[in-house]
Amino acid sequence: MLKIQLNKTNENGGTKMKIILDAMGGDNAPDANIKGAVNAINQIKAEVVLVGKEDIIRSKVKEFYGKEIEEISNRLKIKNATETIEMEDTPTVAIKRKKDSSMVVGFKMLKEDEGDVFISAGNSGALLTGATLIVGRIKGIDRPALAGILPSYKSQLLLIDAGSNTNCKPINLLQFAQMSSIYLKNTYGIEKPAIGLLNIGTEETKGNELVRESYKLLKENAEELEINFVGNVEGRDAFSGKIDAIVTDGFTGNVFLKTTEGLGKFVKKSLVESFTQNIFSKISYLIAKRPIKALSKAMDYKSYGGALFLGVKKPVVKAHGSSDALLFEYTIIQAEKFVKNKAVDKMKEEFEKQRKQ
Repeated sequence: MLKIQLNKTNENGGTKMKIILDAMGGDNAPDANIKGAVNAINQIKAEVVLVGKEDIIRSKVKEFYGKEIEEISNRLKIKNATETIEMEDTPTVAIKRKKDSSMVVGFKMLKEDEGDVFISAGNSGALLTGATLIVGRIKGIDRPALAGILPSYKSQLLLIDAGSNTNCKPINLLQFAQMSSIYLKNTYGIEKPAIGLLNIGTEETKGNELVRESYKLLKENAEELEINFVGNVEGRDAFSGKIDAIVTDGFTGNVFLKTTEGLGKFVKKSLVESFTQNIFSKISYLIAKRPIKALSKAMDYKSYGGALFLGVKKPVVKAHGSSDALLFEYTIIQAEKFVKNKAVDKMKEEFEKQRKQ
C-alpha cells in the first residue's frame, strides 16, 4: 500500500499544498476523477491525493495510461478508503456509519491538516453534513452554503446558496450575503461587490415571507456589515454583468442553477444544428466560427469549476455530480486558487471581528 508523505517541503522551504480528491464520488467515478487529476497535475504546483479503493484506482490508471500512478507524476498520491457513500444514502447515517468511505477519510485528512482543500462530486447532503460535523463551522455562521460561479456578461456571477440548505431563515440569507461579499473581495478583488436578493420582482413588497423578511434584514444591516446590497433582482437580470452575487435559499438556488445549465446546453445545441443544416449554413458558420466559439466558452459552466462550501473552517469544494474529466480538471485548478487566496482564513477573521464587536 502506498504511504502518503505528509508535510513535504517545496524548493522554497514551505509545506507543499495538498489537494484531497474523493476518487469515488460522482456519477462518472472513478474514471472521470482520475483522468481529471492526471490532466490537472501539470497545470498546478500542488499534490493531488486520490482517496478511494486503492486497487481500483491503480488498475484504472494502468488501463488508461499503461503506467503506474508514480510514473505519471510524483505529485499524484493515493490514500486507501474501502467504502463509498452512494447518492441514495441518507447523509447523516452515511457519515456516521461509513467511517472508511472516501468522503469521510477525505474530511478527516482535511481536519487533521493532511491536506489543504477537499473536493468531492458525491452526495451533496453527505458533503454538507461531513463538512459541518467533521471539519466544523466557522464561529458565528449558522449554516454553511454552496457558492457556485456562473458566467455573466463580461464577468461572473456568484450564486449562494446553490443547493445545500433547502429551508432557510432570513438570518441565513443575511449571512450568505456577508460571506459572498467577503469571498468576492478577497478572491476576485472586487472592492464593493453588488449583492442582490433573488426575487420575482424588484419591489420591497414582492416575494414570499422569507424573501420579504430577508430584504428587511439586509437593508437594515448592509452598511454595518459592509454589504453592497442592491435590492431585489429578477432572474432575467442576474446575468446583466451589474450583479456580482445573488442570494437565495438552497431550493430556489439549485433550480436556478440547473435551469441555467440546461439553457446553456440548449443554446449551444441549437447553434450547432442551425449551422449544419445545409451547405449555406455551413459557409455562414465558417464566417462566424470565432464569435460562436467565444459564446460557447462563455456559457460553458464547466470552465468555472466546482462550488465552494462557504462557512466551514477549511476549504471544501463540491464538484458537479455529473462531472466529467474536464470539469474535474477545472475544479482541481480552481481549488488550488481557493487555497492560495486564503478565502476561508479571511472569512474566519471577518466573522471573529464581528463576534467581538
